[in-house]
Amino acid sequence: MLDRGMARRRMLGISAALAAGFATTGCGTAQNNTTTAQATSATTPPATSGRVAPLSTAPPAVSPTAVADRYAGAQPRQWGVEMRGITSTFEATGKQMALTFDACGGPGNNDVDESLVSFLITQQIPATLFLNKRWIDANPARAAQLALNPLFELANHGVAHKPLSVTGRAAYGIAGTGSVREAADEVWANHERLTTLVGKPPRFFRAGTAHYDDVAVAIVKELGEAPVGYSINADFGATASATQVQSAMNAAAPGAIALAHMHRPQSGTGAGMIAVLPKIRAMGFTYVHL
Repeated sequence: MLDRGMARRRMLGISAALAAGFATTGCGTAQNNTTTAQATSATTPPATSGRVAPLSTAPPAVSPTAVADRYAGAQPRQWGVEMRGITSTFEATGKQMALTFDACGGPGNNDVDESLVSFLITQQIPATLFLNKRWIDANPARAAQLALNPLFELANHGVAHKPLSVTGRAAYGIAGTGSVREAADEVWANHERLTTLVGKPPRFFRAGTAHYDDVAVAIVKELGEAPVGYSINADFGATASATQVQSAMNAAAPGAIALAHMHRPQSGTGAGMIAVLPKIRAMGFTYVHL
């Protein structure tokens, strides 16, 4: 991972500067990003049983109840969008970067930016799509079409688009999951929905607003998914203008993960991406799945 290197700091610095006053990664109005302060120490998960599981040729079944029980009483010590265990960049081969688009779901957030999706298909640009369960349930036919297109990898954006917390901690005014069980359920119900839709389990999870505490990060990993953040906040929660999206994407760098949204066709996201992605490709970048 490159998330502690100089390139990482540069990407985050540029993105943060561009997003001043528009730093939300949720699905609402832009807000000043004052909720991402983090503590520096890590949570030690509760000790687990020392019993050795019997040998088996099949992978062990994952139980969200058992995972929640294992973390009962664990107290988080970190909170935010960046910490150990969250994938915010990747180890690139050459000038590779990953485009990720969230579909947040719920009232006012169940649309599809068809101009953006059509552009990605026409230009043969792969992307990882983080779909909320509410969005899938509102768009079952469109979700099925996306699942069949090899350009797109479908990933988990939770059930109710909540920040992933075990104490109810909020981000951008959105209350987080309030317990270890609620955090596990926020991941697992959509894990099962996507498994049915795609035919295999999703590999990646991004919390609503991209905020986690460290206990929740551990829960996601035990449920078989990798918690994902971002290094480029491209559209500030689908509130940015097309010009702002283009400016944010100027932070393109090898191993970058860009976060934008695909459920608000009236936002500047589609127009901004349509304008800037060919320019980035012309600079020698290749777009890849996570």
